[in-house]
Amino acid sequence: MTDHQARTPVRALLRGPQDGELIDVAGVAHFFRLTGEHTGGHFAFEEFSLAPGTIGARPHVHDGHDEYFYVLEGELTLHTGDGEVTAGPGHLLAATRGTPHGFRNAGPVPARALCLYTPAGYENYFRDVHTAVSAGAEATDELLAEFRSRHRTRSHQVPSDRP
Repeated sequence: MTDHQARTPVRALLRGPQDGELIDVAGVAHFFRLTGEHTGGHFAFEEFSLAPGTIGARPHVHDGHDEYFYVLEGELTLHTGDGEVTAGPGHLLAATRGTPHGFRNAGPVPARALCLYTPAGYENYFRDVHTAVSAGAEATDELLAEFRSRHRTRSHQVPSDRP
């Protein structure tokens, strides 16, 4: 894309409250409000929710994109690379490339948060997992690791003396 193309105005996109792509993966409801198809690949934006006791993502590292979490309701237990912290409404976690992170709902009520991926593309990981599970595959750690690797993401082993 040239500098001229980047400045060329495009029509604004208004999405209604129900507009988006719902992808349910391993107990996490990912509601993608914007995907790379909407943003020219610049970013993807989702709202997600998970029930109490649900692991959203075990610790992992992205080498190809940054990920930002903003908690709306409930609490998320976030792995930050240095351990775990509990984050409630208004907390923001920036997991830039190379940063170990993960999340789960250890609280007693459902949690809801926003997530921004930049650049876009990681939404395809969730599509891949959803398609495989819908076809009968089990969402094992090995399967998830295989799909993550396709999107420049790898598992992160937490030292045994940390949560």
